[in-house]
Amino acid sequence: MPHNLELAQKHAWSLARTLMTTVILFKSHDEYGVLPADEIEDGEVTPLFEYDPFAGARSVH
Repeated sequence: MPHNLELAQKHAWSLARTLMTTVILFKSHDEYGVLPADEIEDGEVTPLFEYDPFAGARSVH
């Protein structure tokens, strides 16, 4: 998952639906990561996509 954006997006969406909370997919250096939105502080990471289990996915840029 760390280097494949499509796979990271699928995992992020699955995690959002499992936890029933909004998660953020971000990129750090050359790897992707996912964190619950309420655990990310401003400026900590650069978000790429937001996955809301109730509203779907949206690009953050």
